[in-house]
Amino acid sequence: MKYAKNILETIGNTPLVKLNKVTAELDTLVLAKVETFNPGNSVKDRMAVKMIEDAEADGRLQPGGTIIEGTSGNTGMGLALAAIVKGYKLICVISDKQSKEKMDILRAVGAKVVVCPTDVEPTDPRSYYSVSKRLAEETPNAWYVNQYDNPSNAIAHYEQTGPEIWDQTEGKITHFVVGVGTGGTISGVAKYLKEKNPAVKCWGIDTYGSVFKKYHETGIFDENEIYSYITEGIGEDILPKNVDFSLIDGFTKVTDKDAAVFTRKLALEEGIFVGNSAGAAIKGVLQLKEHFNPEDVVVVLFHDSGSRYVGKMFNDDWMRERGFLDEEITTAQDLIKDHKDKPLVIVRTEELVSHAIERLKKYNISQIPVIDTTGFVGSVDESDLFRSYFENKDIAEKPIKEVMGKPYPIVQATTSIEEISKLINKDNQAVLVDLGKGKHHIVTKHDIISSIK
Repeated sequence: MKYAKNILETIGNTPLVKLNKVTAELDTLVLAKVETFNPGNSVKDRMAVKMIEDAEADGRLQPGGTIIEGTSGNTGMGLALAAIVKGYKLICVISDKQSKEKMDILRAVGAKVVVCPTDVEPTDPRSYYSVSKRLAEETPNAWYVNQYDNPSNAIAHYEQTGPEIWDQTEGKITHFVVGVGTGGTISGVAKYLKEKNPAVKCWGIDTYGSVFKKYHETGIFDENEIYSYITEGIGEDILPKNVDFSLIDGFTKVTDKDAAVFTRKLALEEGIFVGNSAGAAIKGVLQLKEHFNPEDVVVVLFHDSGSRYVGKMFNDDWMRERGFLDEEITTAQDLIKDHKDKPLVIVRTEELVSHAIERLKKYNISQIPVIDTTGFVGSVDESDLFRSYFENKDIAEKPIKEVMGKPYPIVQATTSIEEISKLINKDNQAVLVDLGKGKHHIVTKHDIISSIK
């Protein structure tokens, strides 16, 4: 009978799958190493087990001990599977930008999850690096994994992933492309492939807000490059010891939007339901197309499963909120479609200025049309109104008609966004859209800016 003695024996030997539609613009064979076939649904299963086994061998991890690690979710899952089989407790420290699905999955496999803020320095005591180290010091019989600097991370890929790719391509691989986070995957695979054939090129996918690309090219660790980004699993604001820059031929950076859009493309066009870093990786391959020849064999590694991003990249509302959906906005109607059912906030000519100020604050808006019995006759703008108020507090008890500006231009729902943008300037901050039957809606400068992709 053929069976695995436990779930850990099913790790590895993931398939290579030819990409067709998403790489149609390339005259090159592109093969995806789909790591979602691992039992924990990610490439991290490989190094999680390797790190545990090495720690057991040299005594860092004792029977019944507690494993502690800072993780974006996938390493935590691999560690959790090993902890279940081997009888360890697990504490995963995770940043709050990671998807809820990742946190729920970790809890489902027995891990205790500690959530830390994303937008803090690595040395900040609240960062998930710092919290992981502190918990390891405070917890009896604990072992801090530290996947970023743990050499077993890269060794796992040198021993497993690299040889698999070499054998599956029969040594014909010419380029290896993968997202870089801890650096274990690219460094381990690159070391093996370059030992077999020094001509193989290994490219890292970086994200905007990360330091890898510039550091590789200049040797400068530029803190000005560090800022918050959405893409998960790749990029860093530190230089992990597992990133061996000497083995990496170059980096290309992929935007958050492109990573999200191409993650969905892989599902829709290839039937490959993978995670956020896979979208970044395949967009990176397309960005590197000038480096490929028709006879080349390009292998791109897809880290994890799309199931961990159902509430993010695979959710239209989440994508729309961030401007990642390529919905064509061409008319006034398109600009207001998501909030056209909200009532138009107005103020009347005889109302007091104080009433307008209260309404601006209550509804968190900046412009209000002014009406009388004949219709729209003026407008009030937040900055003008507050400036006047602080110059003369008595203005609060004056009627709006004494301080109002010109009425906003009125456009039809079918008016193009180009025409609307011409009407909005420093002297006129909004236009009104006529929706018919006496109903109007407001379009502000903010709406125009938000529509720009």
